[in-house]
Amino acid sequence: MTQNAAPFERIVVGLDFSPSSLHALDVARARFPGAQLLLLHVTDARVTAAPDLMGGVTPAAPDPALLHTLESADAERLSALAREGEETVQLVGDPVTGILETARNWGAELIVVGTHAQGALEHFFVGSSAEKLVARSPIPVLTVRVNEGGRQP
Repeated sequence: MTQNAAPFERIVVGLDFSPSSLHALDVARARFPGAQLLLLHVTDARVTAAPDLMGGVTPAAPDPALLHTLESADAERLSALAREGEETVQLVGDPVTGILETARNWGAELIVVGTHAQGALEHFFVGSSAEKLVARSPIPVLTVRVNEGGRQP
């Protein structure tokens, strides 16, 4: 009897530490045993817009000290999630771009991410990072939804 190779050998798991992303990590480990996993977190440092006194909006860049603190805390959380043999990468920037570039540079064959429940208004204005990944990725993306009860075994 011949043993089949794993369908995906190099998998990037995008993590934002939400229950859905932690469940996505569990799913990647369970469904693809033996695959190389790269756990990736991108601290979101995109410029946002804040309302100003004149009724318009002003671009607001993240505070560098706060960003450094967030980056350090995120790196610690990411390291704590990794198992022996799993790689971790911590970036700062746009999460979708960071995931796509890391997957391409690392030679990933699959990207795994969790999906979030959003309100209709938030989804209309912001969209979903998972949807953007699916639309822009040249490699397969597995989106994982968590039940309302939270993370599943």
